[in-house]
Amino acid sequence: MKFTRVGVALAAVAIVASACSGSSSSGKTITIGISLPLTGSSLASAGPARDGALLAIKEANAAGTVKGYTINTTILDHSVNGQYDAQQGAKDMTTLVANSSVVAVVGPFNSAVAKVQIPISNAAGLLQCSPANTNQDLTKGDPGKQLRAANPDKINYIRVATTDDIQGPAVAQFAYQDLGLKNVAIVDDLSVYGKGIADTFSQEFTSLGGTVVDREGADPKTTDYSAILTKFAGLKPDSVFFGGVTANGGGLLRKQMPQAGLGSLPFLGGDGIQDQNGGVAGSFINIAGAAAASSYSSVAAIHDIPDAAAFATKYTAEYKTDPGAYSASGYACAQIIIQALSTAAGKGDITREAVRAAATDTSTTFQTVLGPVMFDNVGDTNQKIISLYKVDPTAASGKGDWAFVKQINYAGGAAAPGGSPAASGSPAPSQ
Repeated sequence: MKFTRVGVALAAVAIVASACSGSSSSGKTITIGISLPLTGSSLASAGPARDGALLAIKEANAAGTVKGYTINTTILDHSVNGQYDAQQGAKDMTTLVANSSVVAVVGPFNSAVAKVQIPISNAAGLLQCSPANTNQDLTKGDPGKQLRAANPDKINYIRVATTDDIQGPAVAQFAYQDLGLKNVAIVDDLSVYGKGIADTFSQEFTSLGGTVVDREGADPKTTDYSAILTKFAGLKPDSVFFGGVTANGGGLLRKQMPQAGLGSLPFLGGDGIQDQNGGVAGSFINIAGAAAASSYSSVAAIHDIPDAAAFATKYTAEYKTDPGAYSASGYACAQIIIQALSTAAGKGDITREAVRAAATDTSTTFQTVLGPVMFDNVGDTNQKIISLYKVDPTAASGKGDWAFVKQINYAGGAAAPGGSPAASGSPAPSQ
C-alpha cells in the first residue's frame, strides 16, 4: 500500500493532549520522550514519525495496556532554522535524562544527532528507539562501542530501520541493475549519514562495474550548487547521487541541475530525501519543483507492512491525512517501548533499567505494525528490508509524490556488496 507523505502540525498538537490521557484509573504516570527535528524541511521528514508514535501511545492509554500506569509524553524539537541541529539534540537528551519520569525515548531521526545523544543516554541507562537512523557506526564495531563507553555491555539504543551498509548498496544495485546507470557523480552533505551512505553506495556501484566520475562534499548551508554542477556537466555522468537529507540541500541540488544541463539525468538518494509530497512546504519534491521528475529514493524499512490498510485507516482518522514514510516506524518504536513497559510492570515496577533490559532482550520478539521485530546484541533490527521509490509528477493532484517501486529483503544474508537479493513488488503507480 502506498503511504503518502503528508504531515499536519495542528493535528499533532491536538494528539499530544490526548496521548497524555487514558482510561487508566491509577495515579501512576510515566513519560515517553520524543526527540525529533520538527520545523522547516525537517518536519516534512520527521513529523510523520512523531505522529505515529503519539498514535500508539494514545491507543495504549485508551486500552490500559500498561496496567496501573498512564503514559505521558514530552516532545523536544532539536531543529534550528529548519535543519536538525546535533548540539541541540545533545542538550535535549540531557534534558530528558534529567527528567526522572522519562523512562524511554522515541528518536532521534538523524544519525548525526544519534551520535551525540547515545553517549548521554547510555550513561543514564535511558532507552532510545530510533525510527529512522541508518548509519551503521552507531551500533557496529569499535565506533559503536565508543558511543556506549559508559555502559558498553548495556545496550540502550535500538532502531527499527536497517543500516546504510545495506541501504547504500541496495540503491547502487537498483541504479546499476534496474536503471542501467553506469557513470554517476556524487554529492554528500558532509554529515554522518550523508557521507556514510555515499560511501557504501560508491563502493557497491564500482564493485558492480560502474564508475564514479566525481565526488564533492557540500556544506549543509550551501544554497548555490552551480560550481559543482558545472564541473559535473563537463564529466558527462548519466546520473547524480546525493548522500544527505532534504534540509541539507537535497532539494536545492536537484532544482539547480537543469541550469547546468543536467536536468534530465536520474537523481538518486537514500531515505534522507524521502519525505512528503510536493504540496508540503519543505519537502524534497516541493523544493525541487519540476526538476523532481526522474528522482529516486529509498526507505530503510518495509513498505508492504502487515495490515497496512488497517493502519492507514486509523492513522487517517486521527490526522485527516495518509501515513508518511516513517509513520509506521514511529508507531513501531512506541509499540516496542510500550511492550517493554508492560514487561517491566509485570515484574514489579517500571524503572529505566527494567525498561532498557526488556527492550534489548535478544530473545524477545516484539509484535509491531512492521511485523515481528527482534534486536541483535548491538540493538539492530532483524528486518533487513529496503524499499525503493520514484517521483510520480502526476500524483497529489499534479504536485508530485513518491511512488513505490519495489522492496528488497536482505534478511537471508544477501546484503553483502555484490549480493543478489530477492525483491518483492514491481514498478507500479500509487495505490
